[in-house]
Amino acid sequence: MDEKAELELEHDVLESKMESKEEKKKRFVCVVCPMGCAIDTKYADKDGEVKIKEVSGAECSRGKVYAELEVTKPVRTLTTTMRVIGGKKKLVPVKTSKPVPKNKIFACMEEINRSRVQAPVYVGQVLIKNIQNSGADVIATYEVEAWN
Repeated sequence: MDEKAELELEHDVLESKMESKEEKKKRFVCVVCPMGCAIDTKYADKDGEVKIKEVSGAECSRGKVYAELEVTKPVRTLTTTMRVIGGKKKLVPVKTSKPVPKNKIFACMEEINRSRVQAPVYVGQVLIKNIQNSGADVIATYEVEAWN
């Protein structure tokens, strides 16, 4: 074997070792349907870019899609309460209109905790638009009457 071929082989072996070190595994329970499949994923996380290599354990295609999104772009619907001014209740339950990126949850919670809403509050009322530039609105899920 000539020197160039040896160097190429050595490079391929080193690259293969690096890839295996970058490969990660994640296991979780699918929440898309009541079956609750235990899903295993293998993925590579190289320079912040996540690439799915394998998904196993999903009994349906929806579970596979859920697993891929959970690894690459995890999102959550945020549910909490918000303070009410001048209402018969001091808090109103709220939720986001759509799931928000998991890495924005704490910032969203901080913004909601700083916010106040004036009674009356109606179910479905938008209380905060586009929270933390997530594209989701914070909406009331309960009615709070004002003190008369």
